[in-house]
Amino acid sequence: MAEDLSSMNQVTGQVKWFDPTKGYGFVVADQGGPDILLHMNVLRNFGQSSVADGSRIEILTQETDRGVQAIEVLAIEPPEREDCGPVLSDFSHLEPEEIRQRPLEPARVKWFDKGKGFGFANVFGRNEDVFLHIEVLRQSGLADLQPGEALAMRVIDGRRGRMAAEVLAWEAGLTEAGAA
Repeated sequence: MAEDLSSMNQVTGQVKWFDPTKGYGFVVADQGGPDILLHMNVLRNFGQSSVADGSRIEILTQETDRGVQAIEVLAIEPPEREDCGPVLSDFSHLEPEEIRQRPLEPARVKWFDKGKGFGFANVFGRNEDVFLHIEVLRQSGLADLQPGEALAMRVIDGRRGRMAAEVLAWEAGLTEAGAA
């Protein structure tokens, strides 16, 4: 945590870009100013290993010798989509509220390849894989996943088998489940 509390500020802004491979990215504050460094460790402390470009974010920052840095993530909202239709054709027969009514299922990422745009997860207590598509991640405010990462997912039976219709970081899923 910060040593000098007088240099801390609460900032709302937008994720300019975040690269999980590099381990950092930048946030642009709504009130302007220099870009704010968002390090992977700060994001992990929030319970995510990535964040989608364009996501709205609320953070605590601190001025350092190397510039302004995020020291804590308080909230993340996925980027707004211009097209409000279903992300994938597998969801075209479902209303968004129908998807939101599905239970959150605890899962772990088996593997995910951002370059290919997909991967798979295993729901705890089940043998079959659940398909994860990059567009569902983006809609959920995530950009990438790491093997073994804990998730909370809403799963549907798609044309090609079980697939994630919504993906949340494990901690966000716990918070949402506790509020229900």
